[in-house]
Amino acid sequence: MFMPGAENFLRQAREIQDEELRKFSSRITSLLQNHDLGNDTIDCLQRLFLIVSATKYVRKLDGKFVELLQKVLCLPKCPEQIQALCAAILREMSPSNYLILSCDEIQEAKLLSLVSSILLAQGNQKAEVLAVGQRVVKVLEGRLPEGQSSRHLLPLLSKIISLSPASLTEDQTNLINKRMVDWLRYASVQQGVAQPSGGFFSNPRARQPGPITEVDGAVATDFFTVLSIGQYYTEDQWLNMQAFSMLRKWLLCYGSEGANSPNSDDRSEVDGSVMSMVSATSTSSRLLPPKERLREKAFEYCQRLIEQSNRRALKKPDGDLQKACLIEAVTIMDIICRQDSSYVYRTLSCLKILHGRISGDLAYARALLPIAQFFLNHSETAAVDSEAVYKHLFTRIPAQLFHSPMLAFEFIQFCRDNIQFFTENLSIFRRSFPNLFKLLAWNSPALISEFMDLLPAVLGADTAIEIFHLLLDLPCLAAALDIQLRSASAPISERATWDPAAKPASCLEAFRHPLYRSTFQYLLRIETAPRDSPERLAPLRQLLGSMASCPRVVQCADTVPVLLQLYFSVVAEFADGPLINQLVLVLLERSEQLYEIPAFKADVHRVLSSQLVLLCKLHPSLVVELSKELLEFSGTVSNIRNKEDIFTYVVWAIGEYMSVSYDKRCTVEQINKFFEALEAMLFEITQLRPSASIPKYSPRVITVLMTTLTKLASRSQDLIPRMSLFLSKMRAFVQSPAMASVYSEEDNEEILTRAAELMNLLKMPSVAQFVLTPSAEVASPRFHRDTNVSLPLAMKTASRLLERGTGFVPG
Repeated sequence: MFMPGAENFLRQAREIQDEELRKFSSRITSLLQNHDLGNDTIDCLQRLFLIVSATKYVRKLDGKFVELLQKVLCLPKCPEQIQALCAAILREMSPSNYLILSCDEIQEAKLLSLVSSILLAQGNQKAEVLAVGQRVVKVLEGRLPEGQSSRHLLPLLSKIISLSPASLTEDQTNLINKRMVDWLRYASVQQGVAQPSGGFFSNPRARQPGPITEVDGAVATDFFTVLSIGQYYTEDQWLNMQAFSMLRKWLLCYGSEGANSPNSDDRSEVDGSVMSMVSATSTSSRLLPPKERLREKAFEYCQRLIEQSNRRALKKPDGDLQKACLIEAVTIMDIICRQDSSYVYRTLSCLKILHGRISGDLAYARALLPIAQFFLNHSETAAVDSEAVYKHLFTRIPAQLFHSPMLAFEFIQFCRDNIQFFTENLSIFRRSFPNLFKLLAWNSPALISEFMDLLPAVLGADTAIEIFHLLLDLPCLAAALDIQLRSASAPISERATWDPAAKPASCLEAFRHPLYRSTFQYLLRIETAPRDSPERLAPLRQLLGSMASCPRVVQCADTVPVLLQLYFSVVAEFADGPLINQLVLVLLERSEQLYEIPAFKADVHRVLSSQLVLLCKLHPSLVVELSKELLEFSGTVSNIRNKEDIFTYVVWAIGEYMSVSYDKRCTVEQINKFFEALEAMLFEITQLRPSASIPKYSPRVITVLMTTLTKLASRSQDLIPRMSLFLSKMRAFVQSPAMASVYSEEDNEEILTRAAELMNLLKMPSVAQFVLTPSAEVASPRFHRDTNVSLPLAMKTASRLLERGTGFVPG
C-alpha cells in the first residue's frame, strides 16, 4: 500500500493523455539537445519514468525521442544519474522498434551493463542474448582500466545464463570458472578505504584500512566470505559476494557436464567415495581442471560459512544473514555432491555435526530443510540411516512454527518436490499428516495450490476417514492454533490468575482448562490417531464459535469445499464397499456437526450432497446395506430444514438404488419401510396449516419425494393404489390458502406437473417399471435423458399419451 502522496503522483501519471505526454517529451528533447544535463533534466526524466511505468500498457513515445535517449545514454561524459534514468525509460518502453543500441564496441563496464539490460528487455531473442553474452565474457577476459569494475557485469552474466545457458562456449565457461575461483577464494582480508571527503581536516592516517572481522567481532583469520564484516569493502570483496550469490545457478547450469574424470564411470562405489575423497584432498587443487577446481573452492567456501554460522552475531541483521547463508551453503554442498560423489563423505560428517547443533534451535528451522534434502539425496550412497532427521523435521517443525509463512511455504514445497520418495519409503510422512494440515489451516489460501498436490499422497484406506474429519474441522483447527499462539505469548502473571476449578469464560482460558485440555490436544495432535473418536470435538466446536468471524478462520473455511472435492475424487480411485459405507455414515453424521459459519456450512453441504451421488454410483448396494441408517436420516423433518441438499440426494439415492436390479438382497419389506417413512415425511410437509410462521420447503424436495415414492411403489405394486390416491390430492394441497401464501405460481405448477406425470405412469405399472427402474441396457447410454428435468423422456411421453385419452389432472 502506497502513502497518500505517492498515490496522488501515480494517479496523475496514469491520467496524463497522449497529447500531454507528447508536449512533455518535446520539452525533454529541447533540454537534451542543448546538452543541459543538470537538475531540471534529471527531474523531467524522473517524471517521464514514472509516467511510462505507472500503467500496465506501453506508452507511445516518438521514435526520434527514443533515439535521442539512446544517444544521450552513450555520451562519453554523461552523468551517471542521467544514464540510469535513460536506461530505465528505455527498458520500460521495450520491446521497441526504434532500438539502435549495440554492445559490440562498448568498453566501459557500467555502460555495458546498462545497454545490455535494455537489449535483454527486448524479449528472449537468442541473437541478442548471444551477443550480450559474448561481449560480457570478452570484457571479463581482459583487465579493466582503472576506475572500472567487473561487478557491474556479474548480475548481467547471471541473467544471461538464466535466459540461454547454451550461449556460452566451453572455453568461456572455463574462463568464468577460473575467475570465480579467484573471486571466491582470494579476496583481500583488509577492509576497504573510505572515500576522502576532501575537507581541510581530513587525516590520511585515519583512513588506513583495518582487518576484516567476523560477525562476533573477532579478527578474521581465514579467507574472506560474504559473512566477513567490514566498514568498507574493496572491489574484490564485492566480487566475492556477488560470485557467491550466483554460485548455485552457475553450478546447476555448468557444473554437471563432464564433471567426472574420464575414468570415473569405471570406478566402483567404494572407489568413488573413500578413494576419491583421499585423492581430492591430497592433490593440489591447482592441478584440477577449471570446473573441478571451482567445485573444490566452492566446497571450501561453504565449509567456511558453516563454521562462521556458529559464531554469535553482535547485530540482528548479521544473525539473519548467517541463517540465509547457511541455507545457501548447505544447498550448494548438496549440488556439489550430486555432481561429484567424492564429496559425500566430507559433507556428511560436516552436516551431521551441523544438524546436531541447530536442531534444537527453532531460529534455524529453515536450514533443516536443505539438510534433510541432502540426507534424502545421499543417505543411500553413504549407507547411513537418516530416519531421525526426517522424524524431527515432520513432527516438531510444523507443530511449533506453523505461523511462519516462509517456512510453511518452503516446507510444503519440500514435501511436494520429494513426494514420490516420501510415499514409497517414509512412513513418518503419512503418519504426520495432522501436522501438515496445521500449515494449511494457518496459511490458507496461500498454500491451497501446493497442498492439493500433497493431499493425494497422504490419502489411503487407512487414513481416509481421519482426513475427512480433519478437513471438516479445518476452520476449528485454525481457531485452535490462534488460541495456542496467544496462550504461549500470554504473560505468566495472567496465566497464574486462571482458576482450573471455575468454568472457563473464554477460549483462551479453556485452552488451559483440564476439562478441555485433552480435546485441544487431540485437535492439535502431531501424528495420526485413527483409534481416537472425533466425536469428542463437538463441545470444542461450540466453544470456539466465538472465533467464527476471525478473518484467518473465515479464509481457512473458504478452502475446505475445494479440498473436499479433491478428497472425494482421490478416494473414488481406491475405495471399496466397506470404506464407502463407512464414509457415507460419517458424511451423514458430520453434516450436522460443522463449525458455525453459515456460508461454510452451506458450501460444505453442497459439496457433500454432490459427492454422495458419486459414492452411491460407485457402490449402489450401500442403500441396502445402510438401510437402517438411511431410513432414520430420511425420516427426520429437521434434516430438510438444516441440510436440504443432502436430504434431497439421500431420498434420490433411495429411489434410484433400492431395487433388486442393483442388489439382490433388496426385499419388499425394506421397500415398504422406506415407502412408509417417506410417505409420512411428504404428508407432514404438504399438509400445511395457516400459521404465523409456516415453514417453506422447496418444490424440489417435494417433487423428489413424490418421484422416489412412485419408484418404490412401482417395485412393490401393492403400494400403487396408495400412491395414486396421495398424488390425486396434490391439487387440493396446491390450492390451499397456506400453500398459496408460501409458494409462487411457478412452484405450484412445477409440483402439479410432476404429480400428473407420476399419476399417469402408475396407471400403467409395466411402463412405470420401465421408466422409473430401467434395465442396465436402457439406463447406461442415457441418450434419452432430458438435461432440463430429472426424469427420462419416456416418462413425459407416456404422460402425454395418457393425457390425450383421459384429460386427467390430479385434483
